[in-house]
Amino acid sequence: MIFTDACKGKKTPYTPVWIMRQAGRYLPEYMEVRKKAGNFLNLCHTPELAAEVTLQPVDIVGVDAAIMFSDILVVPNEMGMKLDFVKGEGPVFEKPVKTKDDIDGLLGDKEAADKLTYVYETIKIAREKLSDEKALIGFTGAPWTLATYMVEGQGTKTYNIVKKLIYTDPKLMHYLLQKVSDVVKYYLENQIKSGVNVVQIFDSWAAALEKSAYMEFSWRYIKDICSYIKSKYPEIPIIVFPKGIGTYLDDIDGDFDVFGVDWGTPMSLAKEKLGDRYILQGNMEPCRLYSKEATKECVMSIADTMKDGRHIFNLGHGILPDVSVENAKFFVSLVKEVTKR
Repeated sequence: MIFTDACKGKKTPYTPVWIMRQAGRYLPEYMEVRKKAGNFLNLCHTPELAAEVTLQPVDIVGVDAAIMFSDILVVPNEMGMKLDFVKGEGPVFEKPVKTKDDIDGLLGDKEAADKLTYVYETIKIAREKLSDEKALIGFTGAPWTLATYMVEGQGTKTYNIVKKLIYTDPKLMHYLLQKVSDVVKYYLENQIKSGVNVVQIFDSWAAALEKSAYMEFSWRYIKDICSYIKSKYPEIPIIVFPKGIGTYLDDIDGDFDVFGVDWGTPMSLAKEKLGDRYILQGNMEPCRLYSKEATKECVMSIADTMKDGRHIFNLGHGILPDVSVENAKFFVSLVKEVTKR
């Protein structure tokens, strides 16, 4: 597989490319399946439909890897937190975590991970239907990002509730983070057993923390998860994507293979700091997809920076719902054409 070869630093005929959130609302075919499912959570919980949308971008856009269709918040949901997706508000937990008793009341370890059977079934169906040449990516949210949702109860712009907890009761925060981490380890392990070829850890809220707090309350747990997976499945590439920590790169280390670079971090800086140790993934600004000219300008620039080949092309965050399918196809085909070796 060209994608897994690239993750391992092997030479490939061109730089492989995929798009974060590639199975999503910009595709009319996705919207048809979502309408059939009734709502977003139903789609996540219906393996046949989730597998169908997992495969759509491979067939329609031409990407080199599929990423299983799910949501990071199925983890706290199956730990026992009631989750709803509210129009205009996004994901909302009915009862946020506030106390040690709340944490003790959540399922942990294998017990929670084993409840995510619909995810594993989605993986099995998608892997069976996917070409042997195409990789299937599994994923999870990082413990810090998951815990932020669990404590805040929903998305946030200020992070004041969760940050109040880390500064007033760090012991309780670590207690929650460890419990989430233990579930995530088994969750990723079950994904690998079900058939994914690569796993990615999304730390969407990484930039919410100052450097010292980030290293203590997020990165240490990501490193621990990576070490656990590598100790059991050394052949499975791990991608980490901590969004918005470009100024923390000097302190980044760990037992993973690929570092996802967000669009706010210059690829040249990431290459300077990390390129000798990790394959880099990214990092075109998603809004450039509105313009073929802007897309070409960025693809040429990144390709020039990463001409040594230790690279996987992607956006520096998720594709937006109103991007045209034509422009997404243009991006993918351009990458393959420009990086052909």
